[in-house]
Amino acid sequence: MTNLRLLFVLLLFLAFCGCDQVPKIDLTSDTKMVYHFEDPAAIWEEALPLGNGRIGLMPDGGIEAENYLLNEISMWSGSKQNTDNYAAYRSLKEIRKLLFEGRNDEAQQLMYETFICGGEGSGQGSGADKPYGSYQLLGNLIVNYSYNENDKIDINKYRRELNLEEAIATVSFRRNGTMYMREAFTSFSSDIGVIRLSADKSNALNFSINMTRPERYTTNVDNTDILMKGQLNEGDIYRWGTNEEGDGFSFRINKEDKGVQYGSRIRILLPKDGKLTAADDSTLTVKDATEAILLVSMATDYWGREVDSQLDSLLSLAEHKSYEELKSEHAAAYQKLYDRANVNFGSNADKEKMPINKRLEAFQQDKNDPSLMALYFQFGRYLLISSTRTGSLPPNLQGLWCWTTQTPWNGDYHLNINLQMNHWPAEVTNLSELHFPLVEWTKQQVESGKRTANVFYNARGWVTHILGNVWEFTAPGEHPSWGATNTSAAWLCAHLYNHYLYAKDKAYLEDVYPVMQEAALFFVDMLVEDPRSGYLVTAPTTSPENTYIMPNGNKVNICAGSTMDNQILRELFSNTIEAAGILGIDDEFSKILEEKRTRLMPTMVGDDGRIMEWLEQFGEADPHHRHVSHLYGLHPANEISVERTPDLAKAARKTLEARGDESTGWSMAWKVNFWARLHDGEHAFKLLADLLKPSVSKDMNMSDGGGTYPNLFCAHPPFQIDGNFGGCAGIAEMLIQSQNGYIELLPALPAAWNTGSFKGLCIQGGGEVSAEWKNMMLQTVELKAIADGTFRIKLPAESSGLQLKINGTRASFPVIDEMVIAEMNAGDLLLMEY
Repeated sequence: MTNLRLLFVLLLFLAFCGCDQVPKIDLTSDTKMVYHFEDPAAIWEEALPLGNGRIGLMPDGGIEAENYLLNEISMWSGSKQNTDNYAAYRSLKEIRKLLFEGRNDEAQQLMYETFICGGEGSGQGSGADKPYGSYQLLGNLIVNYSYNENDKIDINKYRRELNLEEAIATVSFRRNGTMYMREAFTSFSSDIGVIRLSADKSNALNFSINMTRPERYTTNVDNTDILMKGQLNEGDIYRWGTNEEGDGFSFRINKEDKGVQYGSRIRILLPKDGKLTAADDSTLTVKDATEAILLVSMATDYWGREVDSQLDSLLSLAEHKSYEELKSEHAAAYQKLYDRANVNFGSNADKEKMPINKRLEAFQQDKNDPSLMALYFQFGRYLLISSTRTGSLPPNLQGLWCWTTQTPWNGDYHLNINLQMNHWPAEVTNLSELHFPLVEWTKQQVESGKRTANVFYNARGWVTHILGNVWEFTAPGEHPSWGATNTSAAWLCAHLYNHYLYAKDKAYLEDVYPVMQEAALFFVDMLVEDPRSGYLVTAPTTSPENTYIMPNGNKVNICAGSTMDNQILRELFSNTIEAAGILGIDDEFSKILEEKRTRLMPTMVGDDGRIMEWLEQFGEADPHHRHVSHLYGLHPANEISVERTPDLAKAARKTLEARGDESTGWSMAWKVNFWARLHDGEHAFKLLADLLKPSVSKDMNMSDGGGTYPNLFCAHPPFQIDGNFGGCAGIAEMLIQSQNGYIELLPALPAAWNTGSFKGLCIQGGGEVSAEWKNMMLQTVELKAIADGTFRIKLPAESSGLQLKINGTRASFPVIDEMVIAEMNAGDLLLMEY
């Protein structure tokens, strides 16, 4: 305590001494956030992703023929369906009885027979032609080039680049003395795709365009436009359901429930020279041009707006602007989000000159490429900015991008970690408004979730399970081994409250509180006492997708309660109680939640020193399983802490060591966050390096292990975008943490980042932080208050030279328990120099 008093006196002295003004942080860097290839894309995972939160392009950079993959976030087949299955609730009492008698294998078999959704569910991940539906590509824009030459072809200086700082993809190459350049972007200001084709010699540009799709489309030429239109499959005309007696029956859907209609219109502009003609009713041809601009509009009627009018309106607003106007307006709109945050770990000029596929390979041999991690961080932010926006849908399993009509796992919203992981970077990396599509999507599930709660559990409130789509599917999945997980709504509500913790917006909290309250109400009704322990449990449930071994040797998924469920419910109940207190409402309901919370089994350590995954010490069928669900309390929640619960943190470490590092891409990304929470920067860095391992597998074969595709997409395999987002969030987690009620700077800094800086990372409580360090020691910190509040900043071990300044004036703050306690108003800027 004596040392703390001395430090407080020193702070007071420094605050009023005549020291020179503390310099502001210099976070400039010459390293550009770009990556490039030296060849056209040979596979989809080498194409360059462009998106503006609603539409996407992926050019492959072909020389003779180039394909631009077209995506639109609401391109979903399927439609709303009746998933009621009254037989489920009729069997619920017997399922619970079997579980409480230790006959879990029999309970699981009964669930296979009764406790599933009505109908075909997700079609085991192949729902494109079923009511569940699938996210699909809109189409392909194909550009066929012809060149004015008869000599031997000489191509050199080929470069294909994605610029994250401007959200622009470029291709350039020299062919027989002529330099050809292509630029493409999905405009954040005009909401269209823009492609510029040019040559450095007059009249050297010749090409034709057409549009294709695997199914359900027509194309036609209209003057200077080519138009593709179609309607997606809504699923079988007859659906299966059950009546209240549990009897199955088929019924015809309402004819008004039709599949999504979509369209794309491409307009060619020739600003200098050249001739545009229609080669046939589906192809446009340009000859003898020097420059051509392609404007690409895309739309669906998912939001209730007529397709043609959207396409025409978008084009008419854009076509009167010059290319440079479109480009500059796009960059300015995009950079309002992108420029808020960055990280700088140093540079290696030789490595940065390498094409990205070779750079990833080199990194596995030599980790001296610090800017690669910064690039990966910004690529994660870039993908989030590109794949969602306010008023749109949240990013799905593949974000915004897909190349087929049957996307892996339907490209849907998996709710036992994947959709949630997609949003882990949103708050901390200063993209808070990109949480709103998830917030609105969650609110949209409530009414369907109430019906599911009533039909399947005879409970109040709302529930959803592992599967989510754009058609409000909330029922259990078609296979209980993974489909019975019922805490997904609770996990979604953690995101609702997490946004409040960062933004401190009380009006927002009032808006989302009913969603949280109804999710908690479901578990008030659904929780049941396990007569063997006296604890309340979620029964039936699973530990997501994992399997245990019963004493009789049978391998089973279904159980009575799981560690993850208990951790999530403690979080849900606590957040709901806290929110009610802030809003001054629901005192009686909060008391009910407090009582229920005390009756949940605490997180337990097994005889082997590890966190127990189930509420009994079962054997593990797969000790290295990709899900590490029983550490939810370590991350993303904060039940397990190195400081507050050291014994549980020690058990969590042992759990991770036994689970191992190698896994699917998203799982390794999650482990980065786990190790960061355990303050082990070296192990977190090792996981990041593993995550960047080049992957060649495109099949749905999880035994191949995860990694990174050449274009930096995360390999589950196949591509799943959650790993990109989880890795990005993990880097931020290594640099700053605030989940324990105070700001902790550089909590898991690896030696590889011994000198560096970050700008614009956000913390709970309503603050934005920038910092600079050298030789593992903090040099300067800036904290900007976004909301009024008390900010607690944990001091590093060496803080004797600390200087403080607020809004340009020396100031003093108390130091308690090795933390600076700063009362700040919104807009205040605190500068700390060590």
